[in-house]
Amino acid sequence: MLKILKYISICLISTCLLFACNAWTQTELKRPPLKIPIVYFVGEYPAIIAQEKGFFKAQGVDVELIHKRYTRLEGANFSAGKYDGVISSLGSFIILSATNPDIQGVMVVDESTGADVVVAQPQIKTVADLKGKKLGANLGGFSEVFVTEMLKTTNLTSDDVNLVKLEASEIPPRLKNNVIQAGHTWQPHLSEAIKSGGHILFTSKQTPGLILDLIVFRGEIIRDRPEDVRAFVRAWLQASTYWKANVQEGNAIISKALKIPSNTISLEGVDLTDLGENQKFFQSSNPNSIYKTAKIYADFFIRSGNLTRLPELKSLFNSSFLNPPS
Repeated sequence: MLKILKYISICLISTCLLFACNAWTQTELKRPPLKIPIVYFVGEYPAIIAQEKGFFKAQGVDVELIHKRYTRLEGANFSAGKYDGVISSLGSFIILSATNPDIQGVMVVDESTGADVVVAQPQIKTVADLKGKKLGANLGGFSEVFVTEMLKTTNLTSDDVNLVKLEASEIPPRLKNNVIQAGHTWQPHLSEAIKSGGHILFTSKQTPGLILDLIVFRGEIIRDRPEDVRAFVRAWLQASTYWKANVQEGNAIISKALKIPSNTISLEGVDLTDLGENQKFFQSSNPNSIYKTAKIYADFFIRSGNLTRLPELKSLFNSSFLNPPS
């Protein structure tokens, strides 16, 4: 009887130790989800597909997407440590890095290949016709950089036009009322401007590599959780490929998740960049490399007073997550 009791006691102790070790291991391995804010912009929608189709989990990373209507506060929230990563335009990223040097862009998620346009009144036939005219743009950011690069194509500078600070949504009515003669905008405002007699003068198809959005992570996430970052990048690229191959299903997934009509979702003029395109962007020898474009933005921000010194551009980008694990 004593032998049986002793045997049972040993079994119970062993079982308890086994459960304790297993629970400890699970606790050790369990990492918090990566917190990423997502706004209502088509270039960020692959994150929703990756979440809904289970691509993040399949790659081995938990992700918490926080849906936001507006981006205005998200840079500040990211700076305050509320998020692990954020999707940012290249221009905004350069500005953000001035106060957050320990952040890095790891992947380009999309490129504007015609979605951004300068729309003009009928009498403005060419970019050269803008000399002495009023040109609307959201001054101080990528919008001003875009119109400045447009003016360069005909050897004009911003001094040759009268720049007027306007949001994209304000361009159609100001164009109609002759407050401006041309302006930078995008859909759905573009359709409104064309209905009022405007026409497309210039598009981002003519400025390859200029208007990009990136995935940016905090330095400690890159250092402490590199496999999670790698898994996130893999799942995002998988979702982009899936959506492009299954447009209707992808649109339906996004429509349901965001409660927006599927007919308002369009990839027209936006290229969801794949792995090959990303690797090219991160090649410094490429004429449209992200390093060269980042310098265009940095130089502009120094001239405009938004930056006091040129950031160390090489350290702002980390392309290692685009390469297969060594």
